[in-house]
Amino acid sequence: MDRAEIDQVRRFNRTVTERVGVLHDHYLGRDRPVGEARLLWEIGEQGQDVRRLRERLGLDSGYVSRLLRSLETDGLVTVEPQPRDRRVRTVRLTDAGRAERAALDRRSDELAGSLLEPLNAAQRVRLVAAMAEVDRLLTAATVALDGADPDHPDAQHCLRSYFTELQERFETGFDPARSLLPDAGELRPPHGLFLVARLHGEPVGCAGLKLPPGAPAEVKRMWVAPHTRGLGLGRRLLAELESRAARHGHDVLRLDTNKALGAAIGLYHSYGFEEVTAFNDEPYAHHWFEKRITTASSE
Repeated sequence: MDRAEIDQVRRFNRTVTERVGVLHDHYLGRDRPVGEARLLWEIGEQGQDVRRLRERLGLDSGYVSRLLRSLETDGLVTVEPQPRDRRVRTVRLTDAGRAERAALDRRSDELAGSLLEPLNAAQRVRLVAAMAEVDRLLTAATVALDGADPDHPDAQHCLRSYFTELQERFETGFDPARSLLPDAGELRPPHGLFLVARLHGEPVGCAGLKLPPGAPAEVKRMWVAPHTRGLGLGRRLLAELESRAARHGHDVLRLDTNKALGAAIGLYHSYGFEEVTAFNDEPYAHHWFEKRITTASSE
């Protein structure tokens, strides 16, 4: 990692924390620190599952519990177990909590205005555009890739979403029964693997890899949720699958795709795949690709 890049990130962090006031116990001039204020905002009008709050904010259970106890003591939230599963707790704002959240929203608007007001019009455009880019890149860095069983609920969610999108985008629709879908066993070690991408605990992408002995590794069922496209997740999934294939001794990575998936085809070309003649009888495929890779054993 470049030392100058590390220094710039740290300088940016210091500037932002000082400028937005998170160093103070009375965030935005209210009687609570930034952690409690952020929790009130995340709970929202409809309430929230406590576990979901932890995942969304990346906080450990003990810290979230302390924040919630403080908010409960101040009469701003209620925390109750769900009737059907008492292990699951739901937190909701009280009337006082909604009033406090509204006040925090007003103060947040004022703070945002104070950041922009000293700048001229051109500088404001530059700052807002830079903030949008930083937000996009930090969000991309937050996505976690983990191995998962193809039958895991998060994996199944991704696959159902993928099939639904194919049904809508393919000229002939999409019937999984007609496709050359790998069974779950082909995407489990040692025959293969399956990756799930999660953002704040929510499954937002997936990709499978078949690892047949004596044959090229094959990418299967790669999908990225529409609201996370543009974060580079597709390229990141391909890079991880390529690395895994190389570690298993494969020197060729291949895949097939449909002509309706133009963005995916563009990604494969830009990532170094080359179009080849058909290597399977997939009824929904119009394009077949291969890429030579460097096996881990030869590095």
